[in-house]
Amino acid sequence: MGTHIISLMLTAVYAGTFDPVTHGHLDIIRRAAQLYDRLIVAVPRAGGSKQPLFSHAARLELLRAEVTGQSGIEVADFEGLLVDFARASGARLLLRGLRASSDFEYEFQMALMNRALAPDLETVFMITRPEYMFVSSSLIREVAAAGGDIAQFVPERVRTAIIAALAR
Repeated sequence: MGTHIISLMLTAVYAGTFDPVTHGHLDIIRRAAQLYDRLIVAVPRAGGSKQPLFSHAARLELLRAEVTGQSGIEVADFEGLLVDFARASGARLLLRGLRASSDFEYEFQMALMNRALAPDLETVFMITRPEYMFVSSSLIREVAAAGGDIAQFVPERVRTAIIAALAR
């Protein structure tokens, strides 16, 4: 009997507004890229109810700059339902990051809705590293707007972009 090798390329989608992208986001991205053959970091064109600091194009540009040269990571944008984008991209997994237990309730609700819409997709949760558990994009924007030092929470080019955006 011959040995059959089944090649299964696993694609995951990690979606978010990334306004701005933080070290916590990048930690999840880098760790996920080690687990999946292809990781698509997806930014929705419509920002929902959030008032973004950065334009959609700027968020894509900042993300791309931070992951350039990292194998298996793509940055893409999408419109409409995440599950439709994931299917069209050949993904089988939706990746979500969790910081604290307060994130879980919202993320669990979203995972159940996505499962109802697309039973063929699985949601996988990754817990952020402890040093990033309290870091959120909205908190970063608030601290920066008040003149606080955000250097330890975001990459330097992101920090510079935040300061420039707030100065406008």
